[in-house]
Amino acid sequence: MAVETKTLDVKGMSCGHCVNAVESSVNELDGIETVNVDLSANKVTVSFDDSKVQLEKVKEAIEEAGYDVA
Repeated sequence: MAVETKTLDVKGMSCGHCVNAVESSVNELDGIETVNVDLSANKVTVSFDDSKVQLEKVKEAIEEAGYDVA
């Protein structure tokens, strides 16, 4: 198991609801260790098991929640 940590630039988050939406959609994926949303910096830091989930799936989950991943 290789745990990878990536920080993504996410646009469109503006409030606590946005934080919850991003965290819950990413946490639904298999292999996610932690999700940390920094609302003021528009960043999402994700630690995940790269043998179970790819970064592309994490980005898709955030985009499906309604936010843009740079």
